[in-house]
Amino acid sequence: MTAASALDDATVGARVIRLHPDDDVVISLDQLVSGTRIASENTTVSGLIPPGHKMATRAIQAGAAVRRYGQIIGFASQPIRPGQHVHSHNLEMGEFERDYAYGVEIRETVPAAQPATFEGIVREDGRVATRNYIGILTSVNCAATVARAIADHFRRDIHPDALAAFPNVDGVVALTHGTGCGIDSAGEGLQILQRTLGGYACHPNFGGVLVIGLGCETNQVPKLLATQGLSDSGTLRSFTIQDAGGTTKAIARGIELVKEMLLQADHVRRQSVPVSHLVIGLQCGGSDGYSGISANPVLGAAVDLLVAHGGTAILSETPEIYGAEHLLTRRAETVEIGRKLVSRIRWWEDYCGRNGAQMNNNPSAGNKAGGLTTVLEKSLGGIAKGGSTKLTEVYEYAQPVRARGLVFMDTPGYDPISATGQVAGGANLICFTTGRGSAYGCAPSPSVKLATNTALMDRQADDMDLNCGQVLDGTKSIQELGAELFQLLLDTASGRPSRSEVHGYGQNEFVPWQISVIT
Repeated sequence: MTAASALDDATVGARVIRLHPDDDVVISLDQLVSGTRIASENTTVSGLIPPGHKMATRAIQAGAAVRRYGQIIGFASQPIRPGQHVHSHNLEMGEFERDYAYGVEIRETVPAAQPATFEGIVREDGRVATRNYIGILTSVNCAATVARAIADHFRRDIHPDALAAFPNVDGVVALTHGTGCGIDSAGEGLQILQRTLGGYACHPNFGGVLVIGLGCETNQVPKLLATQGLSDSGTLRSFTIQDAGGTTKAIARGIELVKEMLLQADHVRRQSVPVSHLVIGLQCGGSDGYSGISANPVLGAAVDLLVAHGGTAILSETPEIYGAEHLLTRRAETVEIGRKLVSRIRWWEDYCGRNGAQMNNNPSAGNKAGGLTTVLEKSLGGIAKGGSTKLTEVYEYAQPVRARGLVFMDTPGYDPISATGQVAGGANLICFTTGRGSAYGCAPSPSVKLATNTALMDRQADDMDLNCGQVLDGTKSIQELGAELFQLLLDTASGRPSRSEVHGYGQNEFVPWQISVIT
């Protein structure tokens, strides 16, 4: 199915998209009013159906499975007639068997004849960066005020001349968080926090890092560094507020240490490097009924190109592949990799169960307003971000990503937490699709925003980098926009600012995953 062919079949003024011959629903491209005839489906609209929402094309009995993308998205909670709106009032979750069939649908990628390049920053140890920041990390929330005061001293919008002598430095950012104490010193929660901070401390997009603690917290700075195989050096410095003599002295000390690191960090130049050094985190937030039709498939087409050129893409948001994970296990390079993914799904089922939660607390209110009814429907559209290549590895949250190609990292669906894990794992660029208009950035890695529909692009152009609504409009194909996006990603990795960078997003969106009991 292509959007263009679907649109050709639709009645003028009553545009719909059929995604699969076996589907029980079509997706509206315009608001459909009662009595409108949909010639391509031989169906008359019954009631009001908003843009991006589903209309039944056949009679569905109560309890019967309802399909979109040729896959189950839920079960009818009452009889549904042809032409009726299908949404949360008549569609609900239910249990069904998934055929994991490990590795039966692997598609080997044909390497590009001439691998693409981008203008990256090569560190002394061979790591490649897309940006050049100085980062200030905190071991505990108690150090957040000091860290932000140090970073504010170098903010270009407050002190225009603060970095004038360092044109090759993108900025000084403080990435603070709300935990680090009152946490089990031997628990998994502290391990995740330390792994996340360690991933940022050695991220190639930082030309220098300052780690600040209070001094008496559970997450002691020396132990934090030791667990991550790190130690103080010319590009990694650390101290505590208590040892510095209090807030004022700590801020002054931090400013001086950052000035020393700026001198070294500025001595970089961009040079052509292969795309194999590009690691892109895939995100979707503020999704709507068009996400799985336009922006996510466009991103998937770009991912296929990225992998063909030797790069790596990280698909995540485990609760948002729930119910569709069998489409990934069938692409797993080995049975072991596929089982790793299923084990993370089982962990989430247990995690939700023992906390009295449900996996279907996702979609959000905004997702539902945009036409998504169940997490199953959202998951099927979300997986499209990963393209069609084989799955080469599965990682836990914030683990270093070493494999090439398409990999999966276990994260929550909440975008700031998910992207924080991806960046900790090594993502040096984030690609973020949205249908409702999410505002997001992710320092030190640039974030590229993709609009699912032209109405959003027109309304919020100041935040969007690419309009994937052109697929719905029939003016460009998924493959054409995928190629356009791939080039945009190369340009962004080479230094072109994304819209979120222009607005200064990124410092406040650092949110490590917290799973421990806080006492």
